[in-house]
Amino acid sequence: MVGGFMKKTIRFVAIIIAVFLCVAGVAYATTHDFFQGKVVRIIVGASAGGGFDTYARTVARHMGKHIPGKPNIIVENMPGAGQRIAANYVFKVAKPDGLTIGHFFGGLLVGQVLGHPGIEFDARKFEYVGAPAKDSPVCALTKASGVTSVEKWMFSNVPVKLGSTGADDLQMYGVPRILNATIGLPVQVIAGYKGTADVRLAAENGELAGGCWGWESVRVTWRKAVEEGDVLVVVQIVPQALPDLPKVPLAIELAKTEEGRQLIQAGVHDVSAILRPYVLPPGTPKERVATLRRAFAETVRDPDFGTDAAKSKLEVNAISGEELERTVMGFFKLKPEVLARLKKILK
Repeated sequence: MVGGFMKKTIRFVAIIIAVFLCVAGVAYATTHDFFQGKVVRIIVGASAGGGFDTYARTVARHMGKHIPGKPNIIVENMPGAGQRIAANYVFKVAKPDGLTIGHFFGGLLVGQVLGHPGIEFDARKFEYVGAPAKDSPVCALTKASGVTSVEKWMFSNVPVKLGSTGADDLQMYGVPRILNATIGLPVQVIAGYKGTADVRLAAENGELAGGCWGWESVRVTWRKAVEEGDVLVVVQIVPQALPDLPKVPLAIELAKTEEGRQLIQAGVHDVSAILRPYVLPPGTPKERVATLRRAFAETVRDPDFGTDAAKSKLEVNAISGEELERTVMGFFKLKPEVLARLKKILK
């Protein structure tokens, strides 16, 4: 009798496994059939030649082979309005079919919480694929500007002109404003540039002193000027000194008050974890979201991708789609007093 029960149990388990494998096989085949022969677009919110563009093109060269059906992946630049054009497009216009991936400044997601204008999306409804790296913001200024150290900047008789895309750019606009409020660095942020490439050009032409954005991008796209000493990183806004910049001062250690340190933590350190998101439009089928999350995770672990990224001096310390989603949702739970102070600084 026991033997008969065991046989029935084994048969039942075998049936369950067979059904599972069948369903998994069908799902794989369906996904494979969908992506095969298709073109996946990565919509980049910044202009060509900048850090966002460089990351996206490196991802595009490798991610296709990790997607069933091996679709071709192309990059389309859609700069403007502080990258809001791209973000709003992915949310409102792009078809939720898994063939459009958005890659724009993640500070916009926090901008929704801060009440920034022109945001026509709900960050809680995007489908998050992942991010290739957490950003490490620094302020890089030209030698010609005369501001070659944070001390010279602090005692400057005139505001130092820094470039930004728009007032809702929590890195290029937000970081200088937070540094002004917490450390006392005199700044004048000039908004309206399409991306870091345009800010670099303006700084090289003497229109600006420089700007504040991720070291991962600065060291790639401004590498020659940094190596030759024509551009200097004078302050880094990270929890711990970067290996490449061991002697550059940390902003949080220069903050004058505990409130200042809290603002740097919430407004810069925490935000920097989500600055390079890859997202899908709301309503994208869950199986395609899962497929693209898995493909992205495999891509950033791919040795060929790592070699390619290293050639371009790209930092890779990726976070998963699930982690990215949790971090974004956390900004909707900020303490009211911290949120109110950030709004005042960044208005």
